[in-house]
Amino acid sequence: MHPLLRAAGALTATGLAGLGYASLIERNAFTLRRFTLPILPTGADPIRVVTMSDMHLVPRQTRKIEWVRRLADLKPDLVVNTGDNLGHMEAVPAAVRALEPLYGIPGVFALGSNDYLAPTAKNPARYLLPDSRTPVVDRALLPVGELIDSFERDAGWLNLNNARGGLHVKGLDVEFVGVDDPHLDRDTYAAVAGPRASDTNLFLGVLHAPYTRVLDAMARDGVDAIIAGHTHGGQLCVPGFGALVTNCDLDRHRAKGVSRWWEGANGVPSREAPADAPWMHVSAGLGTSPFAPVRFACRPEASLLTMVPRA
Repeated sequence: MHPLLRAAGALTATGLAGLGYASLIERNAFTLRRFTLPILPTGADPIRVVTMSDMHLVPRQTRKIEWVRRLADLKPDLVVNTGDNLGHMEAVPAAVRALEPLYGIPGVFALGSNDYLAPTAKNPARYLLPDSRTPVVDRALLPVGELIDSFERDAGWLNLNNARGGLHVKGLDVEFVGVDDPHLDRDTYAAVAGPRASDTNLFLGVLHAPYTRVLDAMARDGVDAIIAGHTHGGQLCVPGFGALVTNCDLDRHRAKGVSRWWEGANGVPSREAPADAPWMHVSAGLGTSPFAPVRFACRPEASLLTMVPRA
């Protein structure tokens, strides 16, 4: 066989093997990430926070549903759901089943585009463009009202879509500020902006898509930490290099995990953060669009954030 044909055959085989791994194995290799955030007042007891994002749930995904249900075994003190729960017109009952063991635990939620709009097929190369969004007019509406009703009525979770609110958690008064999905330009942070209340022990910002305009505004208001999702951690990553894109204007080095944020932080290492810069956690999420069911070098995840007193 000609060397070029042999090389082409080897490259094709490698590509097919990688695609098989990404579509059949890694996208179902759910993992729990653990991080510690030193943001509580001196002497406070630790707060265990389960954070999840981007389930993109389809009713037949029983493995994912059962994995999410087991997050309750972590005995969290607080639940933060940052949206994109749905991946199918009939996914609300499946999402409720997945999350039901966490119902009744103090929690908050902010919605993402895929809680409102059904997924649609599109050219994967669009993700490499500065604005990968597809026109809203091309997409069917999901039953988001049913999801909100369950989260508010049955779970008792606080709705943070362009809203503020508070919860009492482990003896602390925790204040939250959140926005509806910036990826759909549904955010109106100016309507909820402002510094923490005088009696607040902990101040958290919550949103789905970590667009810098909202991160900057939350940092200006003095939040202790920001919790987000949306990026899928890049979804298809290069080992040793990381995410290629974030599907928003956040720099790729902050595509997942814990970092620091302050005005002007985009592209700047967290080691250069001012002392009062908020911490930020971006979840790589638990799912994919049903039209792009692959992950590579970026396992689906939820996180356990342990908040402890400041040093």
